[in-house]
Amino acid sequence: MVKKMNFKLVPKVELHLHLDGSVDIKTACDLMGKSVKEVKEEMVASDKCSNLNEYLTKFSLANDIMQTKENISRVTKELITKLKDDNVIYAEVRFCPLFHLKEGLTQEEVVETVISSLKDNNIKVNLILCMMRNLSFFENKKIIELAYKYLNKGVVALDLAGSESLYKTEDFEELFKIAQSYNIPFTIHAGEADGKNSILKAISFNTKRLGHGIRCIEDMDIVKLIKDKDITLEVCPTSNIQTNIYQDYQSHPIKKLYDLGVLVTINTDNRTVSNITLTEEYQKLNKTFGFNVSDFKRMNINAIKAAFLSEIEKEKYIDIIKNYKECD
Repeated sequence: MVKKMNFKLVPKVELHLHLDGSVDIKTACDLMGKSVKEVKEEMVASDKCSNLNEYLTKFSLANDIMQTKENISRVTKELITKLKDDNVIYAEVRFCPLFHLKEGLTQEEVVETVISSLKDNNIKVNLILCMMRNLSFFENKKIIELAYKYLNKGVVALDLAGSESLYKTEDFEELFKIAQSYNIPFTIHAGEADGKNSILKAISFNTKRLGHGIRCIEDMDIVKLIKDKDITLEVCPTSNIQTNIYQDYQSHPIKKLYDLGVLVTINTDNRTVSNITLTEEYQKLNKTFGFNVSDFKRMNINAIKAAFLSEIEKEKYIDIIKNYKECD
């Protein structure tokens, strides 16, 4: 029988977390004048969507909300509160600034508002800016330039997000060459809605992290490549099941990847859209696969080592994780 453990107390690291996918339900009701039922229907994905594209429709209302400095700041600060409640000691939050310009904000104002709202004395949170697969080359280049402008001033990296099956990873090679010319670190959504070729292309761009990446399990040569290159996977199990990549928790490959020695990390992806916390994710993984506190400490150390942080900062957080002792 699997031992019941108190995972709330485990010091956690979250590398893959979308700001617009984590807007508080009550806040959305307050700001949009809608009922809880209406907001949940619009913002929370079902347990089983037809695919990633259906899941992505749940971001529309959140983006409508995040069009003023006041709303963006409120949403960001409320997420910080939730992270602290989940005992997250370090996080990287991501979003696309170009989605928040409908009411006259400049892209700089959007980024600066999020950066200032992420500041909290009790938790360190950095920002990743998302290029989007459905945006033009010119629009995504703007996001690279924004990341460069605010690099090490709250922004730590770039990402490529959106519909992986409709907009192939290979089409974004030039953008990642530009990012590398600016020495901007990056992670890439790959190996989620698309498989082998997407992962190989992302790796060819010299990424050291893959958003999701779990479909590498379909080709053991790719698993070996990921291990050889010390590439870290930002795994989001509940989200992967909702987007219909896997039928259920039991069929998710996280345990196989972990046992093979792949650098696995645990993330929520979207705390509201997926209706999940890291504590709840840990509980599910414990119940299904028997992961224990020692396993989660190892995965959080994987996360900190892959984080877009200085080596001195990494050592500080590694010590916190290593020194945690289970109390129950």
